[in-house]
Amino acid sequence: MNIRRLSAGDIIEARCTKCREVLNHRIVAMVDEKVVRVECNTCKGTHNYYPPPSVKSPKKVVVKAPAVPRVPKKDPAEADREEWLSLQEAMETETAFTYDMNGRYRVKHLIQHPVFGVGIVKVVIVPNKMQVLFKDGTKLLRCQKV
Repeated sequence: MNIRRLSAGDIIEARCTKCREVLNHRIVAMVDEKVVRVECNTCKGTHNYYPPPSVKSPKKVVVKAPAVPRVPKKDPAEADREEWLSLQEAMETETAFTYDMNGRYRVKHLIQHPVFGVGIVKVVIVPNKMQVLFKDGTKLLRCQKV
């Protein structure tokens, strides 16, 4: 089997930049054995050679596992209420500190707030804040560094 080499003037399939299709083109210029420029036989436009796209193999079909229903997230307010109820039994409210913005508090300290009532310090956030769990939910309050 004798394979003929391409040369200027031969007809070749290429993607036409003007027609936007794969059409027959005449080779206008070559560098060594590489086609560089072509002329479209349909629109007569001259442009760089763009080979026709290669035939892609069909994509593999991926079978997905059946969807698992999502578990709804727990309402944060409801979680706070449950935590409050579980901690309330062990609280000794008579030992609660009266809340003062300039006071110093530690985690698990009991606080008596004038508006929110009794609460327990959950987190101390440096430099001057703390999260306190009250019956109505978690509140962010100001405090001094420990």
